[in-house]
Amino acid sequence: MEISLTEDIVVLPPVFCGSVAHYLRVRLAGATSIDWGRRFDKRFKDTHRFAIADTRGRLEFTVPIAKPESSRCSWGDVRISDHGKWWDVHRVALESAYGRTPFFEYYFDALLPMLTSGVEERFPLLRDLSDAWDGWIRARLLLPAPVVSAQDGMLDEASGGEMLPASPDDYAVGYDDLPPYWQVREDKLGFISGLSVLDLIFNLGPEAVVYLDRLSESPSK
Repeated sequence: MEISLTEDIVVLPPVFCGSVAHYLRVRLAGATSIDWGRRFDKRFKDTHRFAIADTRGRLEFTVPIAKPESSRCSWGDVRISDHGKWWDVHRVALESAYGRTPFFEYYFDALLPMLTSGVEERFPLLRDLSDAWDGWIRARLLLPAPVVSAQDGMLDEASGGEMLPASPDDYAVGYDDLPPYWQVREDKLGFISGLSVLDLIFNLGPEAVVYLDRLSESPSK
């Protein structure tokens, strides 16, 4: 991605299959970087956790991580674990939650490398797996890829862009007042907010782009 000499680069926290609000931030920012150099802190659960909705309502899933070798490591150094064959749990849950949506079968095959046996070998670091999901999500939403990871140390004065770091609060789901969109079980459960953007993509398909575009044009955001 090429950036202009005056374009700011918004540094966002690493989140796993982030919320709709997170990707609205990406849409509004234009140029983003992901701060995988941030020091590991187990309190930041959104770095390896995401939420969806199925027949029972909101469900949260976590990618298990291996114990870091040092308490002073960065999130970019954290490895994923194969504990409990979590990929099978995630895959079955996504199939159960969104198998009835119009676009699920169209999208799902491309996600199988992140949801099948051997995922811990294909994506040994949490960063590898998270970036793979993020790339797939951004492609569906027509969003630009991150300029570079802040951990890589490639952003300096020569880049011409100002680094605008996210606050610690950006690890939490925000924008609780985002307008509702169609959800497959809304008639029984009502609209459920604050979910992973996967919920938006599976329910709306290509119209998810239109939803974000409308929000980005709203004067309140």
